[in-house]
This record gives sequence, structure tokens and C-alpha cells, in this order.
Amino acid sequence: METNTTQQDSVIKAIILDIEGTTCPVTFVSQTLFPFARRQLSQTICTPNRKPGVSAAIQEAISEWKQDTDPTSQALLLQATDQNTPTPEEISQYLDHLIQCDRKSTALKELQGIIWEQGYTSGELQSPLYADVIPTLNAWKQQEIMLAVYSSGSVKAQQLLYSYTTGGDITDRFNQWFDTRTGPKLNADSYRAISQTIEVRPASILFVSDHPGECDAALASGMETRFCLREGNPFRDGGVHRVIHNLSEINL
Repeated sequence: METNTTQQDSVIKAIILDIEGTTCPVTFVSQTLFPFARRQLSQTICTPNRKPGVSAAIQEAISEWKQDTDPTSQALLLQATDQNTPTPEEISQYLDHLIQCDRKSTALKELQGIIWEQGYTSGELQSPLYADVIPTLNAWKQQEIMLAVYSSGSVKAQQLLYSYTTGGDITDRFNQWFDTRTGPKLNADSYRAISQTIEVRPASILFVSDHPGECDAALASGMETRFCLREGNPFRDGGVHRVIHNLSEINL
């Protein structure tokens, strides 16, 4: 069911955008980025000459692993040579388990970001954006609307995606970047935290996402919402949220 999108929006001072299925096709993330990182994860962790940031991400992964109550995760930890300092190979096995289960992990996101950076800078990766994205972002910037990104991918991964798009580097369009360190995207408190950080009251913030649960959480925090229904997106019902098919349909 779609909701009418012709009504004039409230006075909006800030717009927070999801990425996957909102500004960039879901297939790029699921069929290109994730497989690319998974292929190189073990080598990235196990190589003696680690890239900057890898060691810190590994320590965070170990900390997450110790607190992980998933039975398979616990079984892998019990099998580790030393539960306090698992080997790189054992850590790689644990992270691969998280990938197989599509589990969220801040440490895994950081490692993926490091791997993607190498892919982007080498030219192996380039982010495709929907045709309406850059023109609409430019129009909003001209209106002095604050723009922010809130994605489950790490801030590093977000900035890489927007640095190497088919339309060039567009990171200068955004004022703020938020990832799961702010809080879960299905939790209203995460959106309240963003509101406090950018110093804009929730009623003057518009959140746009292809995920109805995220829109629900943003709405519960007091924000305006739009459900982005793109071709190929897995979620087709926006529930109570007004539906848009591209960013240019948003009236400010």
C-alpha cells in the first residue's frame, strides 16, 4: 500500500539518509561489496603486515566474540587455542560465521571498510548511485539543508562509498555521518541521539529509508519519515509512512 506523496512537507532543517536501497542499489551492496570483502577477509586478518586499523578491529572482534551468546559463536570460542587471544585464523572463522548468519558486528564493519578502501583506491570498486541522488542532494545543499548519513555500514565505509561514485566524490554534500556506534537503527533512542548531536529538534528532521522498521523508529523519536520504494528493494510495504520512489519527490 502506498501513501500519498503530494502533500507539502513540514519545515525541514535536516535530512538523514539511509544508503542501501535509498541512494544506492541494494544489489551493489549484496552482490559486489560484501562478496569482495569476504574473499579478502582472511588474508587481511592473517597477514603479518597488517594495514592500519586492522589490529584495533581484531581486538574489538575478540571483545564482541566473548560477549556473543550465539551457541555457534560460543562453540567456536571454546575451540580456540586461547580464549583471551584467539589466533588470526580462529578470528577469521568467527567473523565468517557472522557473515553467513548476516549478523551485525561493528568490528566486522570496520574490517570490511578497510578492505573496501583498497578496492576503491585500486579502481576495482565504484559506487553506482540512483540518477536522482546527486541532483537532489545539490538542490538541498543550495537550500542550506543539513544532510547526514545513517547506515549500518561503518562511517569509513559510508565515506568510501560516496568518495568513489560513478558521479565522482560527493562527500562534501554531507555534514554528518552516523553508524551503529550511535545505536541500532531499529531503536528510537538512536534517532534521538542523532537529533541531539546535530542540534536539530526531531520534528525538523526528515529520515529517509527503504526499511519500514527504521522508519518506525525514526517516527517514534518524533522525526518526519519517508519510505523509499525503489525497484528491486526487498521491502515493498511502507506501512504508515509516506512513500517516495526517488528523492526528487520530497517537497521541502
